[in-house]
Amino acid sequence: MKMKQALWNKTTKMMLIVYGLLIIFEHWEFIYLRTDETFIGDNIFTKLLCIAAIIIVAAIFNYKPADIGFKNKELAQNIAAGLALGIGTFAVSYAVEILINYMNGNPVSLKFYITNFGLNGATNVMTMTLPALLICIAGNIINVLAEEGLFRGIFLKTCTEQYGFKAANWIQAFLFGCWHIVSVTLLIHDGLIGMGTAIIYAIGYVVLAGILALEWGICVSMSGILWIGLSEHFFNNFIGNTLHVVSETGEADELQLARIVLSNVLSLVVVLLIARHKKRAAESSADTAA
Repeated sequence: MKMKQALWNKTTKMMLIVYGLLIIFEHWEFIYLRTDETFIGDNIFTKLLCIAAIIIVAAIFNYKPADIGFKNKELAQNIAAGLALGIGTFAVSYAVEILINYMNGNPVSLKFYITNFGLNGATNVMTMTLPALLICIAGNIINVLAEEGLFRGIFLKTCTEQYGFKAANWIQAFLFGCWHIVSVTLLIHDGLIGMGTAIIYAIGYVVLAGILALEWGICVSMSGILWIGLSEHFFNNFIGNTLHVVSETGEADELQLARIVLSNVLSLVVVLLIARHKKRAAESSADTAA
């Protein structure tokens, strides 16, 4: 028992060290390199470092790719399920956003161009050209491989082994939420917001990202793979980067936050309903067999 406890303590410390080092590098890249404000549109070096960390930690714990969710099981079907989840929920949220604008006497239209994301608005805008689109797609693929592999792959698996799935899912969701607070740190550093606003923004990032992290953790629990959450994660980021609601005055995405909250909540509700249905079906099957 003591050896087992020591192993878990060592594992927990290693995970916190990995997370802490990545957070430090992430802040350094955001504040000083600012690659998200270049044509790349993302903190790409942090994501590449995350992928390196995934490979190193997996080697230390003798995890194969399949052990952390990178299985080829029904690959196309699961990617399609994740994309359908993202498309369906965002279709509803975009429709609601447009309807609210029209009801308020503010006609809007949908326009395609590429931006990054921030609660206080985009800081990088690019015309929709083929090279820019390909860079956006490549950046988002690297991003989801890094974040899903780290949070729903490595962190969820190691924490599940120690604390059980429910606690592990909340832990990785909280860490994932905190991962996004770097945008708030940047705003404080640049003197664009005060501490009161920063606290509100930080809570907003933790909640928004945490909702999806919980959902994608449940998807891993149900399927044993990362591809459902990974593909929805990709679609969510891509659509947020490229499809914008623009008013006649040129103001863009004024209700973006409401759109994202609605989509995230709808997505979580759908996955919870599916998980509940699967659980009841399994219990019914077990009762029948008994």
